[in-house]
Amino acid sequence: MDKVLEEKEEKKQSRFQGFIFVVFIPLLFAITVALIVMTILGINVFELSKEYSQKIPFISSALDEEGTQSIEDIESKMIDLEAEIKDREAKISKLETEIVNKDEEISQVQLEKERLEEEILELTAMKDENKRAFKDIIKTYETISAKKAAPILTQMSEDEALQILSSIKADTLAAIMEKMNPEDAARYTELLTANAENQLENSP
Repeated sequence: MDKVLEEKEEKKQSRFQGFIFVVFIPLLFAITVALIVMTILGINVFELSKEYSQKIPFISSALDEEGTQSIEDIESKMIDLEAEIKDREAKISKLETEIVNKDEEISQVQLEKERLEEEILELTAMKDENKRAFKDIIKTYETISAKKAAPILTQMSEDEALQILSSIKADTLAAIMEKMNPEDAARYTELLTANAENQLENSP
């Protein structure tokens, strides 16, 4: 029994080996020779195989479907890229508008700053002028006689009179107070005392 199986196995192997040596190897050799000859003759084997494959219905339809699918993919990608480009352009346009608005806002703030600086300069000049004028007024009251100064001061508002009286020299102040009537002298003395106390409280 074993011998029969072994004989069968040997026959199968000998048939397979015979097929390889008789059919497969000669066919492979023939294909190789044909490719070499066609290449020498200048025939593009791959182009030729593609051309004949297109003539076969199944292969041709498969190639066409693959090509169509590829073109559709490319067109889809192009549409997506164009949409992305438009989106980026819209963002750039928005940013440019924001930059323009910011520049205008900066210009307005700069103009407002310059206007305020000019106003400060004008007020400073007015303050300096008022200081000079006030100093001149103080000099005038220190120059004229107390008899003339007392009635003028009593005719002024309390704030104006108090400002002058608190700025003149002590001996001039005493002389003017002597020429005022007792009621006015007492009132201004009280105001001057309160003013001096306020200045002491507010001083550091």
